[in-house]
Amino acid sequence: MRVVITGGTGFIGRKLSKALVAKGYQVYALTRSTRTSDIAGVRNVVWDGVSSSGWEEFAEGATAIVNLAGDNIASGRWNKAKKNSILSSRLNAGRAVVESVMSAKVRPKVVIQASAIGYYGPRGAQPVTEDAACGNSFLSDVAKEWEASTASVEDYGVRRVVIRTSMVLGSGGALSKMIGPFKLGLGSYIGDGHQGVSWIHIDDEIRAIIFLIENSSCKGVYNLCSTHPETFNKFAETLGNVVDKPVRLRVPSFVLKLILGQMAEEILINGQFVLPERLITAGFNFEHLDLKEALSHFVD
Repeated sequence: MRVVITGGTGFIGRKLSKALVAKGYQVYALTRSTRTSDIAGVRNVVWDGVSSSGWEEFAEGATAIVNLAGDNIASGRWNKAKKNSILSSRLNAGRAVVESVMSAKVRPKVVIQASAIGYYGPRGAQPVTEDAACGNSFLSDVAKEWEASTASVEDYGVRRVVIRTSMVLGSGGALSKMIGPFKLGLGSYIGDGHQGVSWIHIDDEIRAIIFLIENSSCKGVYNLCSTHPETFNKFAETLGNVVDKPVRLRVPSFVLKLILGQMAEEILINGQFVLPERLITAGFNFEHLDLKEALSHFVD
């Protein structure tokens, strides 16, 4: 009952750690920081981000390794250095996971490999399931290589699950950056607003990851998103309703491109209507499918 989490001190990693401890797991969160964990039952383990040095012993016979590590894609303008950091941080973490599996005498039971719905690229109004091909964009290329970085663990008989996560609604992540302006009445629609917003409540994200850890028949790619994607217009209108502020502004696409460059196009202007087909087929039940209800959990 041991789980190792790369990126264990991040937005998703912390919530996952708490939930796993509550279920009786020993949790080892890999981090660059030397601080001890403030989550009871979680041990922070310092690592270099590129190898299994210092944490191989915890991978030995582990129930799962959950690979979430990677530079935040929305923390700065996408210049050459930032793009390199986004990709290299993910590939380095993946190689470290493979290294830990190769050196283990008793292999971990499963590797959960993080990815994102950016894999699919812009899709217009077309519903997207796990069978869809990889897109043709920077984020698509990153997701494709990120996923491939741990593929070789399957050669050692280790079950592998790839989780393509949508926007996670929670106290952190993208939503936390949006709520402030909306509360001030400065929330806005973006572009034409018809782009798809695929989302998932943080509790369902965590429950889905644990479901995939614990169900040995689950392997391959799973979309982690609600069954009810919305247009950005609907998303913004609903968030405005939740904070009780009308949304009157609309930011043209060209303005966002001038300010944020390529990042604006791939994260804000384009979108997808992604469906969790394989997760539903596997028997997972969502607790939060109504967008207004989901958003209301995170507005004071």
